[in-house]
Amino acid sequence: MPHLALYTFGVLKSPLVDPAPLTREFYDIGEAVYRKISRHPGYLAHAEPAEGARGMLFEADWGAWGEFAVPTWYDKGRTVETTALAATLSLWTDLRPAFDAVYTGPHREALNRRRDWFERTGHPAYVFWWVPDDEIPVWQDGVSRLEHLHDHGPAPQAFTFQHAFTPDGTPTWSEGIGPKGDRAHGQGRPA
Repeated sequence: MPHLALYTFGVLKSPLVDPAPLTREFYDIGEAVYRKISRHPGYLAHAEPAEGARGMLFEADWGAWGEFAVPTWYDKGRTVETTALAATLSLWTDLRPAFDAVYTGPHREALNRRRDWFERTGHPAYVFWWVPDDEIPVWQDGVSRLEHLHDHGPAPQAFTFQHAFTPDGTPTWSEGIGPKGDRAHGQGRPA
């Protein structure tokens, strides 16, 4: 059975190593959110560096998840001192467990605060796609699919909660995920 890959990307208002209270708060909340999500039903795995410290994204060894990559629109730094982004790459059993993990509990609370930490870029913040159950997506897969979503809208190879697809490419809708009326009319925007 295929797994659902999820790539998220956001440009932070300040570098990861910034000692300001908002940056520390983002990390503290982020660590608590990851602990909670990693125990959520339907969660399978997420990219983690073999070793690394805060801000060491480009230099880290990500193992099977591949070399760290970012969308072309990211124009801030790439050194430990200047990197100002947050990105995740994870695997899920299906759309419903991912939706529940993102829109409930501590992650929902963090989403409510995203404007405190992230810049508004006009680009989608996440993208989904299906992968064979024996495949681990790499960072460049997420970047390519997020850029595809931005440039072409939702499709079976790059979609959102609101405009989702089954593993065979059929459009799908789940109760409580995305506005049903928008789906019926083919409207709506990527998150």
